[in-house]
Amino acid sequence: MLAATDLDTAVALAPTSPAPRTATIVPIHPVARDERSPQRASRCSTCAMRAVCMPAELSAAELARLDSIICVTRPVKRGDTLYRAGDAFHSIYAVRAGSFKTVVMHRDGREHVTGFQIPGEALGLDGIGAGQHSCDAIALEDSAVCIIPFAHLEVICREMKPMQHHIYQMMSSEIVRESSQMMLLGTMSAEQRVATFLLNLSRRFKARGFSAAEFHLRMTREEIGCYLGMKLETVSRMVSKFQREQLVRANGKTIRIVDPEGLARV
Repeated sequence: MLAATDLDTAVALAPTSPAPRTATIVPIHPVARDERSPQRASRCSTCAMRAVCMPAELSAAELARLDSIICVTRPVKRGDTLYRAGDAFHSIYAVRAGSFKTVVMHRDGREHVTGFQIPGEALGLDGIGAGQHSCDAIALEDSAVCIIPFAHLEVICREMKPMQHHIYQMMSSEIVRESSQMMLLGTMSAEQRVATFLLNLSRRFKARGFSAAEFHLRMTREEIGCYLGMKLETVSRMVSKFQREQLVRANGKTIRIVDPEGLARV
């Protein structure tokens, strides 16, 4: 799902504060209807994100089989936590709308952003190995996820080889993404990190049918810096530099890539 240079995303290049960590947890298992807004069943067969998060070669019958195991589409409010580090692993999640960040907390209380997820991308794969999640997943805006019980998904994968191969690709992409992040933090300059980040967003939005040149971003500069291993002032300085060189234009929460080739040369 993610390319080798992926630096996960939807970002707000606006100097606002990140969402507070005092977030409510959205339970994995269904709850009584009087506790939450009514839950709406998901349907892979009619979802606009199907081409992004599902293999293209599935038949109508196989899509109907998938429809039967998707537990629910659940809303997650901005700042709320879908799951926390240490929570038991039961399901993986497909982002249906909105965007998320995944974070790991240091012992001294500092937060490290490990990824950004947009529609069509997966959350929760970190829990498969140890049976519990290793990070927090927090909504950057009002969002919605499709909850896919992993035990049911394993059965589906045994029945549908294309789906099994797709899950293998997702896991492989996570390994590649983490390796790419290590290279980014270990070998690239601040200018190269920000340029790579913006180009990565461009590719991912384009794959979802959105503009490759202009994005409405959701994270703060501080969150971008936390992901790229730099201070928010450095992120701001790099964006200003790119504007002076007429590579990008920044207008509040909107970024427009004016010269993608020039940005790639950075």
